Amino acid sequence: MAKMKGAIVIDTERCKGCNLCVLACPTDVIALKDSVNGKGYHPAYPANHDACIACVNCALVCPDMCITVYKLKPEN
Repeated sequence: MAKMKGAIVIDTERCKGCNLCVLACPTDVIALKDSVNGKGYHPAYPANHDACIACVNCALVCPDMCITVYKLKPEN
């Protein structure tokens, strides 16, 4: 069975850079940006899309619900 592939989308303007999603990600997909958003926070962003396994851990721990996880169909 093929491993699940996923993709995440992060609303960087709503993100307050709490780092919970970075810690919850088992495959180190997420990192914090060096630049700041409109609120002055360093938001999270998907630094390594290819490693995402759609585990949804990041979306579950996000207190501001900034993360959407998509599960991609496995290629045959």
